[in-house]
Amino acid sequence: MKDELIIANCSGFYGDRLSAAKELVEGGEIHVLTGDYLAELTMALLFRMKLKDPDKGYVTPFLSQMEQVMAACLEKGIKIVANAGGLNPQGLAKELKALSRTLGLNPVIAHIHGDDLMPTLADLQAAGEAFRHMDKNTDLTSSGLQPLTANAYLGAFGIKKALDLGADIVVGGRIADAALVAGPAAWKFNWKETDFDRLAGAYAAGHIIECGTQATGGNYSFMDEIPSYKNMGFPLARMREDGSFVITKHPGTGGLVSRGTVTAQLLYEIREPAYLTPDVKVRFDTLAIQDLGHDQVLISGVKGEAPTGFTKVCINTLYGFKNSMTVVLTGLDIEKKAGIVEDIIFGLLGGKHRFEKTDVQLTRSGHPDPLTNDEAFSYLRISVMDKDKTKVGKLFSSAVVEAALSTIPGFTLTGPPSGETPAILHWPALVSLKHIRQEVVIQDQGHVIETRFFPPPEDPGEDTRSKPGGEPARPPEDTAQAGPLTTIAFGRIFATRSGDKGGNANLGVWAKDEKGFRFLNPFLTVKKLKELLPDMAGFDIERYELPNLLALNFYIKGVLEDGVAASLRSDPQAKTLGEYLRAKPIDIPESLKP
Repeated sequence: MKDELIIANCSGFYGDRLSAAKELVEGGEIHVLTGDYLAELTMALLFRMKLKDPDKGYVTPFLSQMEQVMAACLEKGIKIVANAGGLNPQGLAKELKALSRTLGLNPVIAHIHGDDLMPTLADLQAAGEAFRHMDKNTDLTSSGLQPLTANAYLGAFGIKKALDLGADIVVGGRIADAALVAGPAAWKFNWKETDFDRLAGAYAAGHIIECGTQATGGNYSFMDEIPSYKNMGFPLARMREDGSFVITKHPGTGGLVSRGTVTAQLLYEIREPAYLTPDVKVRFDTLAIQDLGHDQVLISGVKGEAPTGFTKVCINTLYGFKNSMTVVLTGLDIEKKAGIVEDIIFGLLGGKHRFEKTDVQLTRSGHPDPLTNDEAFSYLRISVMDKDKTKVGKLFSSAVVEAALSTIPGFTLTGPPSGETPAILHWPALVSLKHIRQEVVIQDQGHVIETRFFPPPEDPGEDTRSKPGGEPARPPEDTAQAGPLTTIAFGRIFATRSGDKGGNANLGVWAKDEKGFRFLNPFLTVKKLKELLPDMAGFDIERYELPNLLALNFYIKGVLEDGVAASLRSDPQAKTLGEYLRAKPIDIPESLKP
C-alpha cells in the first residue's frame, strides 16, 4: 500500500542473529530497518567494555551488520534506526563514518544523545531528583550504592528530527525499544506530540517487533502451531497513518505470525495494561487484534493518553561479586546428601554468616527407577554474594572442590572451579522529562529536541481497567464451569509468556478462545497462582485483565531480587516461569478439553 511504512526489526538483543539485517533487506520490500540491542544487563556489559577502552561502549556487531547492508539500504532508500550506540553513540557514529568511507559510500549519519545522566547525576539530585527505587521506594543517595551507569529512556521525536533532517542512518543510546518504530512512523506521517492514539499504535507495534522473532513464533508456547523453526523470519510492521498496523514477515521464511504469536509478545515484560513510554501511555487493553491469515495480523483501535511527564532511568550499581557451583547428587537419599554437602562446604568456608548473601537450591530431578546414569541425577546449586570479591572467587569454588573426597558417595560437579563475577544491581527510577536534553547531531550540527509537557487529564473517576487485584472483576459464568471435570496440564489449553522487569517478573497467560477465557479469568486468581506455584507464594503479586486479548498478566514483585546481574536465581530473567506454570495439572470441565 502506498501510504504504508514497512518497518523491519533485525535484532531483539545484543547477540541476536548476525545475518538478520541482510535477510530483511534482501528478502522483500522494507522502508526502515531497526535494531534493538539494549537491555538492563547490556548496559552493564557495555560499561565493562568502555572501562577497558574508552572509545568503545557501543554494540560492535552492529558494524558487521552495516558492512553487509549499508550499500543496499542506500540504493533502496531504506532508513536505518538503532539504539546500538549504547554508552557511546558518538563513538559508533564515528566508526560508521569510517566504515562508509571504506565501502566507498556517503550516507548521512546522525547520532542522538542526552540519555546519559552520569555527568549531571549529582546536580539532578541537588535539584530534587531523588532517583527513588520504583519497587523499594528508597532514594539513591540513602542506598549508599555507587552508580556505574545512569541512562534515561528517550522517546521517538529525536529519531523523527534526525529523519526530517535527511539522515540515512540514526543511532542512539538508551532510546526506548518501541520508540525505534514510533520515531520513523512519526516522521513518515508527520505526527505531532499530541497525536496520542497514532503514537500509541506505533509504540504497540514497536513493542511487538522489538524482540525480533519472539513475534514470529520464537519462544511460543504452542510449538505444534509453528510450521518450521528453520530460518525463522524476523518481524515486519506495516504502519498506517491512523496508527493501525499489520504484523507480518517476509514470505518463504520460517516461523509463524498469528493472533497467538502477537498476543504472546504484547504480554512480554509488561506490568499494567497502560504501557508507559516517554511520549504516550499506550492502552493495551483497548486494541483490537484480528488474524488475517497468511502470516498477517491486524492491530487497530489502540488508544493513547498523555504521557506522565517522567521517563524511566536505568541505573546500574556495583553491589559486589557473586559465584555459584553445582554439585551432582545421585540416586538414593538426595535430601540427606544435600544437607551433608551444604554443611561441609560452608564449614570449610567458615559459615554462611561470612557472606552477605547465600542461596542453596536443590533440584530433585532424579528418576526413582533410572534407565540411565544421568536419569539418577539431582542438583545442588550453592551461590554466594559479597562485596569482598576474594571471598566469592576461587576461595569459594576451591572449597567446593576440596570437599570432593571427604563427603557423600558419588560427589561430582557440573563444571570446574569458577571465578567471581560482578553483581551489578539494577536500580530502576524515574526522572522528570524537564531534565532530559535530547540532542540530534547530524553533519556536525546539534539540534536540541524540546520536551513537551501535558497537563494531567481530568479524573474520570476510578479507572478499573488497570487496577491490580487477586480476584476477577467479573463473576464466574456457570457455562464455563459446568459439566464433569478432567485433569490436564495447564499448558495443554493455555499459553504463557514470561520475562523480567528489573527485580520483578511478569507472567502473561491467555486463552485461545472466549470459552477458554471465561474459564481462565475466574479460575486463575492470585491465590490460585500461588497454589499452583508454591515458590511464588511469598511474593506480592499484581493481577491485570486484558479481555481484548483473552489474557491475564501477573506481575511478581521482588522474585528476581535486584535484577538479572545481581540475582542468585538459576533463571534470573524469568524466561522459564511461564512454562513452569504450563506443566502444572489442573481440573477443567470436559467441554474445554482439546
